[in-house]
Amino acid sequence: MTGALLGIDIRGREGVRLRDVWAGGPRSYLGLAVAGFPNLFTITGPGSPSVLSNMMVSIEQHVDWVADCLEYLQERGLGVIEATAEEEEGWVQHADEVANGTLFPLAKSWYTGANIAGKPFGFMPYVGGVGAYRAICDDVASKGYAGFKMK
Repeated sequence: MTGALLGIDIRGREGVRLRDVWAGGPRSYLGLAVAGFPNLFTITGPGSPSVLSNMMVSIEQHVDWVADCLEYLQERGLGVIEATAEEEEGWVQHADEVANGTLFPLAKSWYTGANIAGKPFGFMPYVGGVGAYRAICDDVASKGYAGFKMK
């Protein structure tokens, strides 16, 4: 779930590397954005239902959400959007709480990174359900992209 993103030298504010920020495991807000990385959207990234869903449908939902977000920014003359660290932390905690209500985090599988030696162990997809996840994303958008700072 992180290999493609970590295979690129993605850098955020002050040149911070995504692979360094995620050295202890991936963190995101909604599986869509990472605090400290303005204008970076991670389609079906860690923290989204991604691999626990019909990927094509989830990709389409993410792309539509991002396109609507970009339109929102353009209409307001804004050019930068970034997840806040507080909302990212809240989302990570929520995703962990939901996952810990299942057996998924106990399995040594690629869902937890156990298939790669040295990779931090942790359940990466959002297991709360696609319907609930979409409702959360829609709510964030309806509130002017709550949890994001923009300029």
